[in-house]
Amino acid sequence: MNLLRKILFPFAILYGFITSIRNILFDKGILKSTSFDVPVIAVGNLSVGGTGKTPQIEYLIRLLSDKFQIATLSRGYKRKSEGFVLADENSNAEILGDEPFQFYQKFPFVMVAVDANRTNGIKQLLSQQITPEVILLDDAYQHRKVKAGFYILLTSYDDLYADDFMLPTGNLRESRSGAERANIVVVTKCSKNLSEEKQAEIKLKLKLNYSQQIFFSFIDYDNVIYGKDKNIEVSEIKSESKLLLAGIAKPKPFFDYLKNENDECLTFPDHHHFSDSDLDAILSKANGKKIITTEKDYVRLKDSKLVSQLYYLPIKSTFINDAQVFDSVVLNYVKSNLES
Repeated sequence: MNLLRKILFPFAILYGFITSIRNILFDKGILKSTSFDVPVIAVGNLSVGGTGKTPQIEYLIRLLSDKFQIATLSRGYKRKSEGFVLADENSNAEILGDEPFQFYQKFPFVMVAVDANRTNGIKQLLSQQITPEVILLDDAYQHRKVKAGFYILLTSYDDLYADDFMLPTGNLRESRSGAERANIVVVTKCSKNLSEEKQAEIKLKLKLNYSQQIFFSFIDYDNVIYGKDKNIEVSEIKSESKLLLAGIAKPKPFFDYLKNENDECLTFPDHHHFSDSDLDAILSKANGKKIITTEKDYVRLKDSKLVSQLYYLPIKSTFINDAQVFDSVVLNYVKSNLES
């Protein structure tokens, strides 16, 4: 795979040129970006693969939802519906996609919508009987047809955009210079004990401008795994023989957190739609043991034949330091734009 990526280097140069021209056209107003009076916060990344967008959106929901009417708008990756869909009691992962359905399940008081056309999606949200005061755009950093009021760029500690290159040689969707649009950069999936010296080193490497702020976060795991009818302490389940199941971009931290030497780990592609044969194979592998999966996978599997053995482990994004500063910056943006 590494050799193939090197062979495709000329295509990476071409792809980078095309995306750079596109960004220039948007920057100069030749290609149209639509702005909205409502505060719009876009969360995304420069690269493909998991950088922790879902826990970051959930962090923002927790921060804002007790003060404002919140809506999330996602593309709804791999959903089987089309156009604009507003989540309701008839929704499921096939209609909304994994992450939006997870938002709807966890935060039923939040408006959750999907639309590949983010401009149309926002217009549809603003036409509802109850309109949102704040809209969170999930994975929309490159969706420049909407001009968000505030941009949060995520980059993984072990895969910084400064160390990456354009697709298909690397994993970048656009040039590193795209980071200049961000108001805030969050380095995600750090060690909980990341030193101040290492943080300073990363700040220098990312070369942010004077107006941008940087924060460091880690993935914090719940102390409990949850099933349909029973919850179990993680400390109890860690020593038990079990099957660990994940269909996410980077499952290794999930496996490492839970597994012991007797466990089996079963990996599927990100956003995988589990077929009947997949489910039968999983049951066979589990051989009566508990099956622990991620929260994102659970929303697709909770009504399947696995349910009697199935549990999930929730995660959340936690800042190593300066959480109050992050909260204040976001809240000040929202309040100032609601008042104006």
